[in-house]
Amino acid sequence: MKRTLAFGGVAAGLLATALVASPAHADHFKPKAKPLAETNFAAKQVAAFWFGQKMANLVNATPYGAETKVAVKHVSTMPKSVTDVKPGVVSSSGEKKATGTSKNVNLPRTTGKVFFIGADHKPHWCTATALQSLHKNLVATAGHCVYDTVKDKDLMDKWVFVPGYYNGKTPYGIYVGKMAFTHFDFTTYGDGDFDYAFVAVYNGVLPTDGGTSGGKYESRLYKSKWDAYKAKDQLAKDKTTAYSDLKVVPVYAGPKPGDKSPSPSPSASPSAAPSPGKTLLGYKVVGLKLSIGLKDVGKLGDNVGGQGLAYNQKVGQPTYVFGYPSGSHPDGNYAFSGKTLKYSYGKTFPATASALKGEALQGIKSSFTGEGASGSAWLYKYNNSTRFGYLNGVTIGVSDTDGNNRYDTSVSPYFDGETLAVYKAAAATPSANIV
Repeated sequence: MKRTLAFGGVAAGLLATALVASPAHADHFKPKAKPLAETNFAAKQVAAFWFGQKMANLVNATPYGAETKVAVKHVSTMPKSVTDVKPGVVSSSGEKKATGTSKNVNLPRTTGKVFFIGADHKPHWCTATALQSLHKNLVATAGHCVYDTVKDKDLMDKWVFVPGYYNGKTPYGIYVGKMAFTHFDFTTYGDGDFDYAFVAVYNGVLPTDGGTSGGKYESRLYKSKWDAYKAKDQLAKDKTTAYSDLKVVPVYAGPKPGDKSPSPSPSASPSAAPSPGKTLLGYKVVGLKLSIGLKDVGKLGDNVGGQGLAYNQKVGQPTYVFGYPSGSHPDGNYAFSGKTLKYSYGKTFPATASALKGEALQGIKSSFTGEGASGSAWLYKYNNSTRFGYLNGVTIGVSDTDGNNRYDTSVSPYFDGETLAVYKAAAATPSANIV
Protein backbone atom coordinates (compact mmCIF):
# COMPACT_ATOMS: atom_id res chain seq x y z
CA MET A 1 0.00 0.00 0.00
CA LYS A 2 1.07 3.63 -0.47
CA ARG A 3 2.45 5.00 2.76
CA THR A 4 0.98 8.10 4.40
CA LEU A 5 2.32 10.20 7.26
CA ALA A 6 0.23 10.96 10.35
CA PHE A 7 0.92 13.92 12.66
CA GLY A 8 -1.03 15.76 15.36
CA GLY A 9 -1.97 19.45 15.42
CA VAL A 10 -2.13 22.19 12.81
CA ALA A 11 1.63 22.68 12.52
CA ALA A 12 2.16 18.96 12.05
CA GLY A 13 -0.53 18.94 9.40
CA LEU A 14 1.28 21.71 7.50
CA LEU A 15 4.51 19.73 7.75
CA ALA A 16 2.81 16.63 6.38
CA THR A 17 1.44 18.65 3.44
CA ALA A 18 4.90 19.99 2.67
CA LEU A 19 6.39 16.52 2.72
CA VAL A 20 3.73 15.10 0.41
CA ALA A 21 4.00 17.98 -2.01
CA SER A 22 7.76 17.68 -2.40
CA PRO A 23 9.35 15.29 -4.91
CA ALA A 24 11.85 14.52 -2.17
CA HIS A 25 9.21 12.38 -0.43
CA ALA A 26 10.85 9.37 -2.09
CA ASP A 27 14.04 9.76 -0.06
CA HIS A 28 12.71 7.93 2.99
CA PHE A 29 13.33 4.51 1.46
CA LYS A 30 16.24 2.85 -0.32
CA PRO A 31 15.69 0.89 -3.55
CA LYS A 32 16.65 -2.74 -3.29
CA ALA A 33 19.52 -3.74 -5.61
CA LYS A 34 20.71 -7.28 -6.29
CA PRO A 35 23.06 -8.72 -8.92
CA LEU A 36 21.74 -11.03 -11.64
CA ALA A 37 24.96 -12.06 -13.42
CA GLU A 38 27.90 -10.78 -11.37
CA THR A 39 30.76 -11.37 -13.81
CA ASN A 40 31.39 -11.25 -17.55
CA PHE A 41 31.98 -14.99 -17.55
CA ALA A 42 28.69 -15.63 -15.78
CA ALA A 43 26.88 -13.37 -18.28
CA LYS A 44 28.49 -15.20 -21.21
CA GLN A 45 27.26 -18.53 -19.85
CA VAL A 46 23.75 -17.14 -19.45
CA ALA A 47 23.76 -16.00 -23.09
CA ALA A 48 25.03 -19.43 -24.16
CA PHE A 49 22.16 -21.08 -22.30
CA TRP A 50 19.59 -19.20 -24.41
CA PHE A 51 21.46 -19.29 -27.74
CA GLY A 52 22.58 -22.90 -27.42
CA GLN A 53 20.98 -25.93 -29.08
CA LYS A 54 19.48 -23.72 -31.82
CA MET A 55 17.88 -21.52 -29.15
CA ALA A 56 15.78 -24.41 -27.84
CA ASN A 57 15.35 -22.87 -24.38
CA LEU A 58 14.30 -19.55 -25.91
CA VAL A 59 11.81 -21.08 -28.33
CA ASN A 60 10.34 -23.51 -25.79
CA ALA A 61 9.89 -20.93 -23.01
CA THR A 62 6.32 -20.48 -21.83
CA PRO A 63 4.61 -17.23 -20.76
CA TYR A 64 4.91 -16.44 -17.08
CA GLY A 65 1.43 -16.59 -15.58
CA ALA A 66 2.07 -15.74 -11.92
CA GLU A 67 -0.04 -12.95 -10.39
CA THR A 68 -1.77 -12.04 -13.65
CA LYS A 69 -5.47 -12.85 -13.11
CA VAL A 70 -6.84 -10.48 -10.48
CA ALA A 71 -10.05 -8.78 -9.41
CA VAL A 72 -9.73 -5.08 -10.21
CA LYS A 73 -12.02 -2.38 -8.84
CA HIS A 74 -12.50 0.88 -10.73
CA VAL A 75 -12.50 3.72 -8.17
CA SER A 76 -13.34 7.40 -8.55
CA THR A 77 -10.10 9.06 -7.46
CA MET A 78 -6.47 8.33 -6.63
CA PRO A 79 -5.37 8.82 -3.01
CA LYS A 80 -4.31 12.42 -2.40
CA SER A 81 -0.96 11.20 -1.11
CA VAL A 82 0.02 10.32 -4.69
CA THR A 83 -1.68 13.16 -6.58
CA ASP A 84 -0.67 16.23 -4.56
CA VAL A 85 2.80 16.26 -6.11
CA LYS A 86 4.38 17.87 -9.13
CA PRO A 87 4.38 15.73 -12.31
CA GLY A 88 7.58 15.20 -14.25
CA VAL A 89 9.23 13.29 -17.09
CA VAL A 90 12.60 11.87 -18.10
CA SER A 91 13.11 12.50 -21.82
CA SER A 92 13.26 9.64 -24.30
CA SER A 93 16.13 9.14 -26.75
CA GLY A 94 13.78 10.26 -29.55
CA GLU A 95 12.79 13.55 -27.90
CA LYS A 96 14.56 15.81 -30.42
CA LYS A 97 13.57 13.80 -33.47
CA ALA A 98 9.79 14.25 -33.23
CA THR A 99 8.96 15.58 -36.69
CA GLY A 100 5.81 14.89 -38.70
CA THR A 101 2.86 12.69 -37.83
CA SER A 102 1.71 9.21 -38.70
CA LYS A 103 -1.80 7.76 -38.81
CA ASN A 104 -0.44 4.24 -38.37
CA VAL A 105 0.40 2.66 -35.03
CA ASN A 106 4.06 1.86 -35.53
CA LEU A 107 5.32 -0.64 -32.97
CA PRO A 108 8.30 0.43 -30.85
CA ARG A 109 11.62 -1.36 -31.24
CA THR A 110 12.23 -0.79 -27.53
CA THR A 111 9.69 -3.37 -26.38
CA GLY A 112 10.59 -7.05 -26.29
CA LYS A 113 10.60 -10.11 -24.09
CA VAL A 114 12.52 -10.97 -20.95
CA PHE A 115 13.39 -14.63 -20.51
CA PHE A 116 14.32 -16.32 -17.25
CA ILE A 117 14.22 -19.58 -15.31
CA GLY A 118 11.41 -19.63 -12.79
CA ALA A 119 11.03 -21.39 -9.46
CA ASP A 120 9.88 -24.49 -11.36
CA HIS A 121 13.32 -24.56 -13.08
CA LYS A 122 11.63 -24.06 -16.47
CA PRO A 123 12.13 -21.21 -18.98
CA HIS A 124 9.48 -18.47 -19.01
CA TRP A 125 9.03 -14.99 -20.46
CA CYS A 126 7.38 -11.63 -19.78
CA THR A 127 7.26 -8.31 -21.64
CA ALA A 128 9.75 -5.49 -21.00
CA THR A 129 10.90 -2.17 -22.48
CA ALA A 130 14.21 -0.35 -22.98
CA LEU A 131 14.40 3.03 -21.22
CA GLN A 132 16.56 6.06 -21.82
CA SER A 133 19.45 6.32 -19.34
CA LEU A 134 22.96 7.76 -19.10
CA HIS A 135 24.60 4.40 -19.82
CA LYS A 136 22.00 3.28 -22.41
CA ASN A 137 21.49 -0.05 -20.66
CA LEU A 138 18.20 0.05 -18.77
CA VAL A 139 15.11 -2.18 -19.00
CA ALA A 140 11.74 -1.82 -17.23
CA THR A 141 9.26 -4.61 -16.50
CA ALA A 142 6.95 -5.90 -13.78
CA GLY A 143 8.65 -6.59 -10.47
CA HIS A 144 7.36 -10.18 -10.40
CA CYS A 145 9.13 -10.79 -13.75
CA VAL A 146 12.44 -10.18 -11.97
CA TYR A 147 11.79 -11.15 -8.37
CA ASP A 148 10.11 -14.48 -7.66
CA THR A 149 7.21 -13.88 -5.31
CA VAL A 150 5.80 -17.40 -5.64
CA LYS A 151 8.35 -19.75 -4.15
CA ASP A 152 12.02 -18.87 -3.70
CA LYS A 153 11.54 -15.20 -2.81
CA ASP A 154 14.65 -14.30 -4.80
CA LEU A 155 15.74 -13.18 -8.24
CA MET A 156 14.85 -15.12 -11.35
CA ASP A 157 17.72 -17.10 -12.83
CA LYS A 158 19.43 -16.58 -16.22
CA TRP A 159 17.57 -13.31 -16.90
CA VAL A 160 17.91 -11.78 -20.39
CA PHE A 161 16.15 -9.12 -22.47
CA VAL A 162 15.42 -9.56 -26.20
CA PRO A 163 14.18 -6.27 -27.74
CA GLY A 164 12.07 -6.53 -30.88
CA TYR A 165 11.45 -10.23 -30.31
CA TYR A 166 9.49 -11.70 -33.22
CA ASN A 167 8.63 -15.37 -33.77
CA GLY A 168 11.80 -16.67 -32.14
CA LYS A 169 14.04 -14.00 -33.70
CA THR A 170 16.56 -11.88 -31.76
CA PRO A 171 17.10 -9.02 -34.25
CA TYR A 172 19.09 -6.77 -31.91
CA GLY A 173 20.75 -9.45 -29.82
CA ILE A 174 20.35 -10.73 -26.27
CA TYR A 175 21.09 -8.47 -23.29
CA VAL A 176 21.98 -10.32 -20.10
CA GLY A 177 20.72 -8.80 -16.85
CA LYS A 178 23.50 -7.31 -14.71
CA MET A 179 21.80 -5.67 -11.72
CA ALA A 180 18.12 -5.59 -10.72
CA PHE A 181 16.49 -2.72 -8.82
CA THR A 182 13.12 -3.06 -7.11
CA HIS A 183 11.14 -1.21 -4.48
CA PHE A 184 11.71 -2.40 -0.93
CA ASP A 185 7.98 -2.72 -0.23
CA PHE A 186 7.47 -5.03 -3.19
CA THR A 187 10.30 -7.47 -2.46
CA THR A 188 9.66 -7.40 1.30
CA TYR A 189 5.86 -7.25 1.53
CA GLY A 190 4.67 -8.17 -1.97
CA ASP A 191 2.99 -4.75 -2.27
CA GLY A 192 1.44 -4.46 -5.74
CA ASP A 193 1.60 -0.66 -5.62
CA PHE A 194 5.33 -1.08 -6.27
CA ASP A 195 5.33 -4.12 -8.60
CA TYR A 196 7.89 -2.75 -11.05
CA ALA A 197 11.59 -3.31 -11.68
CA PHE A 198 14.42 -1.60 -13.51
CA VAL A 199 17.28 -3.81 -14.71
CA ALA A 200 20.70 -2.67 -15.91
CA VAL A 201 21.96 -4.99 -18.66
CA TYR A 202 25.28 -5.88 -20.26
CA ASN A 203 26.06 -5.04 -23.87
CA GLY A 204 24.12 -7.15 -26.32
CA VAL A 205 25.52 -10.28 -27.95
CA LEU A 206 24.76 -12.46 -30.96
CA PRO A 207 26.23 -15.89 -31.73
CA THR A 208 29.15 -16.17 -34.13
CA ASP A 209 27.89 -19.61 -35.13
CA GLY A 210 24.83 -21.76 -34.54
CA GLY A 211 26.51 -24.58 -32.69
CA THR A 212 27.29 -25.29 -29.08
CA SER A 213 30.30 -26.91 -27.48
CA GLY A 214 31.55 -27.71 -24.05
CA GLY A 215 30.90 -31.45 -24.05
CA LYS A 216 29.13 -33.72 -21.64
CA TYR A 217 28.90 -33.09 -17.94
CA GLU A 218 29.18 -35.87 -15.36
CA SER A 219 29.18 -35.30 -11.62
CA ARG A 220 30.89 -37.26 -8.89
CA LEU A 221 29.15 -40.34 -7.48
CA TYR A 222 26.48 -39.75 -4.84
CA LYS A 223 25.46 -42.54 -2.50
CA SER A 224 21.82 -41.49 -2.27
CA LYS A 225 19.34 -40.36 -4.91
CA TRP A 226 18.35 -37.45 -2.63
CA ASP A 227 21.93 -36.10 -2.63
CA ALA A 228 22.10 -36.40 -6.41
CA TYR A 229 18.86 -34.49 -6.92
CA LYS A 230 20.06 -31.82 -4.50
CA ALA A 231 23.25 -31.44 -6.56
CA LYS A 232 21.16 -31.28 -9.76
CA ASP A 233 19.06 -28.43 -8.35
CA GLN A 234 22.20 -26.54 -7.34
CA LEU A 235 23.61 -26.89 -10.85
CA ALA A 236 20.33 -25.68 -12.37
CA LYS A 237 20.57 -22.53 -10.26
CA ASP A 238 24.28 -21.95 -10.99
CA LYS A 239 24.74 -18.48 -12.51
CA THR A 240 28.35 -19.11 -13.59
CA THR A 241 27.90 -22.04 -15.98
CA ALA A 242 25.17 -23.01 -18.44
CA TYR A 243 23.99 -26.58 -18.02
CA SER A 244 21.30 -28.29 -20.07
CA ASP A 245 19.41 -31.61 -20.09
CA LEU A 246 20.44 -32.41 -16.52
CA LYS A 247 19.34 -35.85 -15.29
CA VAL A 248 19.96 -38.04 -12.28
CA VAL A 249 21.01 -41.54 -13.36
CA PRO A 250 21.84 -44.72 -11.44
CA VAL A 251 25.37 -46.11 -11.71
CA TYR A 252 25.96 -49.86 -11.62
CA ALA A 253 29.04 -52.07 -11.47
CA GLY A 254 29.20 -55.66 -12.74
CA PRO A 255 31.67 -58.51 -12.21
CA LYS A 256 34.72 -58.84 -14.43
CA PRO A 257 35.10 -62.04 -16.48
CA GLY A 258 36.24 -64.84 -14.14
CA ASP A 259 35.73 -62.64 -11.08
CA LYS A 260 32.68 -63.02 -8.86
CA SER A 261 33.20 -59.72 -7.07
CA PRO A 262 31.85 -56.49 -8.61
CA SER A 263 34.35 -54.08 -10.09
CA PRO A 264 33.72 -50.32 -10.24
CA SER A 265 33.12 -49.89 -13.96
CA PRO A 266 30.03 -47.70 -13.82
CA SER A 267 27.67 -47.21 -16.73
CA ALA A 268 25.12 -44.44 -16.44
CA SER A 269 21.73 -45.29 -17.86
CA PRO A 270 18.69 -43.26 -16.83
CA SER A 271 16.09 -45.93 -17.54
CA ALA A 272 17.69 -49.35 -17.97
CA ALA A 273 17.10 -51.87 -15.19
CA PRO A 274 20.24 -53.48 -13.71
CA SER A 275 21.37 -56.72 -15.31
CA PRO A 276 21.74 -59.80 -13.12
CA GLY A 277 24.93 -59.64 -11.10
CA LYS A 278 25.23 -55.85 -11.23
CA THR A 279 25.47 -53.79 -8.06
CA LEU A 280 24.05 -50.30 -7.57
CA LEU A 281 26.96 -48.04 -6.67
CA GLY A 282 25.02 -44.79 -6.39
CA TYR A 283 23.82 -41.90 -8.57
CA LYS A 284 25.35 -39.26 -10.82
CA VAL A 285 24.13 -36.06 -12.43
CA VAL A 286 24.73 -36.01 -16.18
CA GLY A 287 23.98 -33.48 -18.89
CA LEU A 288 25.52 -30.96 -21.27
CA LYS A 289 27.81 -28.06 -20.45
CA LEU A 290 27.12 -25.35 -23.00
CA SER A 291 29.50 -22.91 -24.61
CA ILE A 292 29.03 -20.79 -27.72
CA GLY A 293 30.93 -18.21 -29.72
CA LEU A 294 29.53 -14.70 -29.13
CA LYS A 295 30.09 -11.28 -30.65
CA ASP A 296 29.40 -7.89 -29.07
CA VAL A 297 26.64 -5.80 -30.71
CA GLY A 298 26.90 -2.76 -28.45
CA LYS A 299 24.72 -0.98 -25.94
CA LEU A 300 20.96 -1.48 -25.78
CA GLY A 301 20.19 2.22 -26.22
CA ASP A 302 22.44 2.54 -29.25
CA ASN A 303 20.56 -0.29 -30.99
CA VAL A 304 16.90 0.41 -30.17
CA GLY A 305 16.86 3.71 -28.28
CA GLY A 306 15.09 4.22 -24.98
CA GLN A 307 11.61 5.36 -23.92
CA GLY A 308 11.23 8.26 -21.52
CA LEU A 309 9.74 7.95 -18.04
CA ALA A 310 6.67 9.81 -16.72
CA TYR A 311 5.73 10.07 -13.05
CA ASN A 312 3.12 11.79 -10.89
CA GLN A 313 0.90 12.25 -13.94
CA LYS A 314 -2.86 12.77 -13.72
CA VAL A 315 -4.95 9.69 -14.49
CA GLY A 316 -7.27 9.84 -17.48
CA GLN A 317 -4.43 10.17 -19.97
CA PRO A 318 -4.63 8.47 -23.41
CA THR A 319 -2.12 5.64 -23.29
CA TYR A 320 -0.84 2.87 -25.55
CA VAL A 321 -0.07 -0.55 -24.06
CA PHE A 322 2.50 -2.65 -25.94
CA GLY A 323 3.12 -6.27 -24.99
CA TYR A 324 3.15 -9.97 -25.86
CA PRO A 325 -0.16 -11.28 -24.46
CA SER A 326 -0.68 -15.03 -24.54
CA GLY A 327 -2.92 -17.59 -22.88
CA SER A 328 -6.67 -17.68 -23.10
CA HIS A 329 -9.60 -15.64 -21.86
CA PRO A 330 -11.65 -17.30 -19.09
CA ASP A 331 -14.03 -18.60 -21.77
CA GLY A 332 -11.16 -20.53 -23.38
CA ASN A 333 -10.70 -18.26 -26.38
CA TYR A 334 -7.08 -17.78 -27.46
CA ALA A 335 -7.00 -14.30 -28.96
CA PHE A 336 -3.20 -13.91 -28.78
CA SER A 337 -0.25 -16.23 -29.46
CA GLY A 338 2.49 -14.32 -27.64
CA LYS A 339 4.78 -14.64 -30.66
CA THR A 340 4.48 -11.05 -31.87
CA LEU A 341 4.12 -7.61 -30.30
CA LYS A 342 0.54 -6.32 -29.92
CA TYR A 343 -0.99 -3.06 -28.69
CA SER A 344 -4.13 -1.70 -27.08
CA TYR A 345 -5.22 1.89 -26.47
CA GLY A 346 -7.33 3.67 -23.88
CA LYS A 347 -7.43 6.16 -21.03
CA THR A 348 -6.07 5.37 -17.58
CA PHE A 349 -8.29 5.41 -14.48
CA PRO A 350 -7.80 4.91 -10.72
CA ALA A 351 -8.06 1.28 -9.58
CA THR A 352 -7.47 -1.04 -6.65
CA ALA A 353 -6.74 -4.77 -6.42
CA SER A 354 -6.87 -6.23 -2.91
CA ALA A 355 -5.31 -9.54 -3.97
CA LEU A 356 -2.18 -7.62 -5.00
CA LYS A 357 -2.29 -5.33 -1.94
CA GLY A 358 -2.72 -2.54 -4.47
CA GLU A 359 -4.49 0.54 -3.11
CA ALA A 360 -3.24 3.16 -5.59
CA LEU A 361 -3.12 1.43 -8.96
CA GLN A 362 -4.11 2.61 -12.42
CA GLY A 363 -6.21 0.63 -14.87
CA ILE A 364 -6.90 0.77 -18.59
CA LYS A 365 -9.45 -0.92 -20.82
CA SER A 366 -7.61 -3.64 -22.75
CA SER A 367 -8.39 -7.07 -24.17
CA PHE A 368 -4.90 -8.38 -23.39
CA THR A 369 -4.88 -11.81 -21.77
CA GLY A 370 -2.67 -12.12 -18.74
CA GLU A 371 0.01 -14.69 -19.52
CA GLY A 372 2.95 -13.01 -21.21
CA ALA A 373 1.43 -9.55 -20.83
CA SER A 374 3.11 -8.95 -17.46
CA GLY A 375 5.56 -6.07 -17.88
CA SER A 376 3.78 -4.62 -20.94
CA ALA A 377 4.77 -1.00 -21.58
CA TRP A 378 2.22 1.74 -20.86
CA LEU A 379 3.41 4.61 -23.08
CA TYR A 380 2.03 8.09 -22.48
CA LYS A 381 2.25 10.67 -25.31
CA TYR A 382 3.47 7.99 -27.72
CA ASN A 383 4.52 9.41 -31.09
CA ASN A 384 3.85 7.03 -33.98
CA SER A 385 6.46 8.72 -36.16
CA THR A 386 9.36 8.50 -33.73
CA ARG A 387 8.02 5.42 -31.89
CA PHE A 388 8.89 7.04 -28.57
CA GLY A 389 6.90 8.29 -25.62
CA TYR A 390 7.02 8.10 -21.82
CA LEU A 391 6.71 4.91 -19.82
CA ASN A 392 3.92 5.58 -17.32
CA GLY A 393 3.19 2.06 -16.12
CA VAL A 394 3.79 -1.69 -16.59
CA THR A 395 1.10 -4.36 -16.62
CA ILE A 396 1.00 -6.48 -13.46
CA GLY A 397 -2.39 -8.12 -13.93
CA VAL A 398 -5.54 -8.38 -16.03
CA SER A 399 -9.17 -8.60 -15.00
CA ASP A 400 -12.63 -9.50 -16.25
CA THR A 401 -14.52 -6.62 -14.66
CA ASP A 402 -17.93 -7.19 -16.27
CA GLY A 403 -18.05 -10.96 -15.66
CA ASN A 404 -18.50 -12.03 -19.29
CA ASN A 405 -15.47 -14.40 -19.19
CA ARG A 406 -13.35 -12.06 -21.32
CA TYR A 407 -10.52 -9.97 -19.93
CA ASP A 408 -11.26 -6.29 -20.44
CA THR A 409 -8.90 -4.42 -18.10
CA SER A 410 -5.15 -4.27 -17.47
CA VAL A 411 -3.71 -2.83 -14.26
CA SER A 412 -0.39 -1.17 -13.40
CA PRO A 413 1.29 0.50 -10.44
CA TYR A 414 0.97 4.28 -10.42
CA PHE A 415 4.40 5.73 -11.25
CA ASP A 416 5.34 8.39 -8.69
CA GLY A 417 8.41 9.92 -7.04
CA GLU A 418 9.38 6.59 -5.51
CA THR A 419 9.33 5.02 -8.97
CA LEU A 420 11.66 7.79 -10.10
CA ALA A 421 14.01 7.05 -7.19
CA VAL A 422 14.25 3.36 -8.16
CA TYR A 423 14.82 4.37 -11.78
CA LYS A 424 17.62 6.78 -10.81
CA ALA A 425 19.40 4.12 -8.75
CA ALA A 426 19.26 1.70 -11.67
CA ALA A 427 20.27 4.34 -14.24
CA ALA A 428 23.53 4.94 -12.36
CA THR A 429 24.73 1.38 -13.10
CA PRO A 430 27.39 1.39 -15.85
CA SER A 431 27.24 -1.01 -18.78
CA ALA A 432 29.91 -3.65 -19.50
CA ASN A 433 31.00 -5.95 -22.30
CA ILE A 434 30.55 -9.71 -22.16
CA VAL A 435 33.03 -10.47 -24.96
